[in-house]
Amino acid sequence: GLNHVFITHLHSDHTVGLPDLLYSPWVLDRPDPLNVFGPPGIQRMMSGIAEAWADDISIRLDGLEPRGANRDGYRPNTHEIEPGLVYEDELVRVYAIPVKHGSWKYSYGYRFEGPDRTIVISGDAAPSESLVEACDGCDILLHEVYSAERFTTRPPEWQAYHSQFHTSTTELADIANRSRPGMLVLYHHLFWGTDDTGLVNEIRAAGYNGPLASGKDLDVY
Repeated sequence: GLNHVFITHLHSDHTVGLPDLLYSPWVLDRPDPLNVFGPPGIQRMMSGIAEAWADDISIRLDGLEPRGANRDGYRPNTHEIEPGLVYEDELVRVYAIPVKHGSWKYSYGYRFEGPDRTIVISGDAAPSESLVEACDGCDILLHEVYSAERFTTRPPEWQAYHSQFHTSTTELADIANRSRPGMLVLYHHLFWGTDDTGLVNEIRAAGYNGPLASGKDLDVY
């Protein structure tokens, strides 16, 4: 089952599913707390979730549901982390990577090191030298992206926003050329009227010729 969650930053589109991850598996008999890792502020968020669902938790624990001995599976073990090694077991080491994401003081990517593969995920990030250093020939780099060609169709205020919070296809081509991943996988796409093929073509036109895919849910690489 899913026992560990690594949060990149506290934007709603990256955290709104946390209550479901926390409580639904417990209802289906997950016996142990969920381990939640995230930037400063994650503890306050998890405390707020517990308060918001307090009545639900109470009814499930002390109503007619047969919770039995499973009185801990709804609890999070919350870890407010700093850059560096944040988790390790016999299968994986996980490092938090500080990245630039506009006005956010704390935002992370992650590097996952397994016995035979290293995967780096950018999180939401403007071009960040820390990601280039963290990948450094990693097997897979999952990186967010927006269309540089369609960027100019956005209103000026949104251009100012996206240029500070996210990474264009042109910028990502440079990042990939310098970090040399075994495969570059695009995610968190901002298409603005283009499509997967369009994003890939923009990156190719910007000079990146390495293995490249535009990711979709449930893809395996």
